[in-house]
Amino acid sequence: MAVRPLERGRYAVDSASGATYVVDLFAGTCSCPDHEIRGERCKHLRRVAIEVTERRVPPPGRRCADCAVCRRPSFVSESVAIPVCDDCRLERGDLTTDRETGDTVVVYRMTDEAASERYVEAADRTVAAYPKNEGYPADDPVVEVVYPFSGDPDADIEDRPRYAFPRSRLAARDEMLIE
Repeated sequence: MAVRPLERGRYAVDSASGATYVVDLFAGTCSCPDHEIRGERCKHLRRVAIEVTERRVPPPGRRCADCAVCRRPSFVSESVAIPVCDDCRLERGDLTTDRETGDTVVVYRMTDEAASERYVEAADRTVAAYPKNEGYPADDPVVEVVYPFSGDPDADIEDRPRYAFPRSRLAARDEMLIE
């Protein structure tokens, strides 16, 4: 049986007989007669569960796409415009290193904007067009960061100036900032 992801937790299952059934993992249903008449968990539901568990098809809420940062095929959220895999995704509070300056910066948020789309008024150009960002992909997602060691040392992350970087310019670190 071949399993193809649809969307919103639904999968098409092509059976050996040539029929195609729709499995809804959230509802725990299948459109096959066996499930609809007997109300039992059918082989199509089990097959989808196996395919998801074995990571051959994306789980509900995820889709298959090439990561915009590392370019590897990954399962990413269905809702994001720019696909970023779990290994490349940065979360609020993550410590990273600016590859150009060696400075430590703290992630404020990762956006769904490409570096070529994000206009920085103070620089009168996009993030991608900023001179130090020339070697980074223009379609990189933009990450907003703050500098933890400048200005008022007691200032909350919300109160610090934010700067926009292409994701590839930031080297992730294993440490987390405790808020």
